[in-house]
Amino acid sequence: MPSARTALLGGLSAGVGLLGYSLVEARMPVLRRVDVPVLAPGQRPLRILHLADLHLTDRTEARVAWVRSLVGTRPDVVVNTGDNLSFASGLEPLARALEPFVHLPGAFVMGDHDYRTTVFKLPTRYLRRDPRSGDDPEHEAAIEALPWQEVRELQTAGGWTDLTNARGALMVGERRIDLVGVDDPHVDRDEFPTAAPAVDGDAAVRDFAGRPLRLGLVHAPYRRVLDAMAGDGVGIAFAGHTHGGQLCLPGYGALVTNCDLDRGRVSGLSRWPDAQPGGRDAEAMFLHVSAGLGTSPYTPVRLACRPEATLLTLRPAE
Repeated sequence: MPSARTALLGGLSAGVGLLGYSLVEARMPVLRRVDVPVLAPGQRPLRILHLADLHLTDRTEARVAWVRSLVGTRPDVVVNTGDNLSFASGLEPLARALEPFVHLPGAFVMGDHDYRTTVFKLPTRYLRRDPRSGDDPEHEAAIEALPWQEVRELQTAGGWTDLTNARGALMVGERRIDLVGVDDPHVDRDEFPTAAPAVDGDAAVRDFAGRPLRLGLVHAPYRRVLDAMAGDGVGIAFAGHTHGGQLCLPGYGALVTNCDLDRGRVSGLSRWPDAQPGGRDAEAMFLHVSAGLGTSPYTPVRLACRPEATLLTLRPAE
């Protein structure tokens, strides 16, 4: 039998190897391609590029270059669900990352890491039912502000729609898509906008229920917001924030979601409010949660959860 010393050394070696791999995986972005049967019969498909959780600094140049390369996917629409920065030094890289896309129809919401700089927090806090419960209010209030106005303006200057607790619309050629969004629920900045008068017409893209297609954007996919969007007639909602769990176990999946969303929906496409992801309720809203592209600079690791962007092709439902 191996000695205790041999077993200990073996365990340490395995741990070091796993840590090394997780550092490498966090630098291995992948483009996911997903078909979403959300449109009415006869509607032309739409390609939507979903960006989330870039967490840029002045040391994330490879991430910037990879995002810029996605212009080759030729999306019709770009949606950005926030947490663009980790430090203020990420603002100029963000401008370069988004530059190839701002001439396209787009929309965005903000995340907490667009408003406040990233600070070190114990990773064990995420094992709490609500990770925010262990935060010191005085310490939180003292966290340095990020240049969030500039984050907003570099997107609106390109013509993207700001959905910070707001409604809007965008045009893809001659086709109109309705929009609704909220500010980050993870820090209680969300306020669902009041209902707007229905706008119909031949230009509206139609969803599977024959209604004008409405997209919903939120950074953190909290249940209260998803319920409100489903009740508002949203056909597909986009969110980020979860990092896909960031550290996942084979055969088990994500340990946490960092919000009140169930682990089964921590990333990818599902239906809401079905009891189980992947349900067949034709009336349920589609939900796409991106695992995002970045991490906190203090925990630059991913395990069984590669950084990602997603190209979703909206197609007619069968």
